[in-house]
Amino acid sequence: MRDRTRSTLPPGGNAGQRRPPPWEALSRPPRSALPSPIGPTRRSFLTTLAATTLPLPALAQGFAGMASDAEGFTLPTPNPTFTFPQDHGPHPDFRIEWWYITANMTAPDGTPLGLQWTLFRSALAPTDGTGWNTPQVWFAHAAVTTADSHRTAERFARGGIGQAGVTPDPFNAWIDEWHLSGPDFDNLRLAANGTDFAYDVALVATAPLVFHGEGGYSVKSEQGQASYYYAQPSYDLSGTVTLPSGTIEVTGHAWLDREWSSQPLAENQSGWDWFSLTFDSGEKLMGYVLRHTDGDPWSVGTWIDPDGTATPLENGEFLATPLTTTDVDGREIPTEWHVQTPSYGVNLTVTALNPQAWMDMSVSYWEGPVTVQGSHSGVGYLEMTGYD
Repeated sequence: MRDRTRSTLPPGGNAGQRRPPPWEALSRPPRSALPSPIGPTRRSFLTTLAATTLPLPALAQGFAGMASDAEGFTLPTPNPTFTFPQDHGPHPDFRIEWWYITANMTAPDGTPLGLQWTLFRSALAPTDGTGWNTPQVWFAHAAVTTADSHRTAERFARGGIGQAGVTPDPFNAWIDEWHLSGPDFDNLRLAANGTDFAYDVALVATAPLVFHGEGGYSVKSEQGQASYYYAQPSYDLSGTVTLPSGTIEVTGHAWLDREWSSQPLAENQSGWDWFSLTFDSGEKLMGYVLRHTDGDPWSVGTWIDPDGTATPLENGEFLATPLTTTDVDGREIPTEWHVQTPSYGVNLTVTALNPQAWMDMSVSYWEGPVTVQGSHSGVGYLEMTGYD
């Protein structure tokens, strides 16, 4: 259930033409629920990228290519100062960046669904430029997951010509008609589609931003690799999801991650297992384990109180041990986990809603909603990279 297309300009559009913010068109008649994007084949697009020496493994999350040399690019430094809304926008002097939404939702009858949308920016060189001279490349993933289906789509675009980008004020992140946008970061609308799914949801923040690590400086290894990393984990969500069976009214909550870096992994790190958990008590837990080809893994996280107060977890405080693996197209993927954070009394079993939630993209990984039982109950999302 995949849909891969290259980004194209809207009919009648001109390269570099500014797109109107999508919320200005909220009252317009809706488009077809399940459009079929048209564009060059994935093979031809990836061939074009290869011809420009694009390092594909560095394009997405959790792969060894993210440890490759970052000469010329800016590196994160401790004690960052964030400036908003500007820092909601892109940072072209860094090599890798993403705007990443996951959401746990329910239908009126209580049926659980999950939603993902990620816009990636990857730089071929540590410069910006304009038009076709820009080294900035954009791509995006979208998915809807239920207990018995996992539907995905992928888009690609070159920066600088209006096909994709992010503007911070008012906020607008887009690639083709896919967009995450609104008058500010607390009030957003997210819309995307594939050949057999679509979603259109409103997001309203109910708590402040959370800064991971030390004030947003998130260390990934003993060698000191790091990223700038903050999140808005407290959006109330409402809207619709359209599947082949029809359109479903959904409610729930969403979690937005913002991260940028130039070399976030060490050479001996092969991928990560990332958890974002929302408990019925109102507390939240983000934690991830970076797997090593040798030596002990690196694990950190953030404990978030109901009012949004965040406390960073040191290396080793967040523990995640696989309990059950599932064969996913010939790969053994952990789909049930024992998660512990003893300092907060956390002792959980985290189980995938759909064990087959493999993102079979140009760079592949596992991503899907989870349920939580044990010392705390709730829901969340799990991302696992480096298993391909």
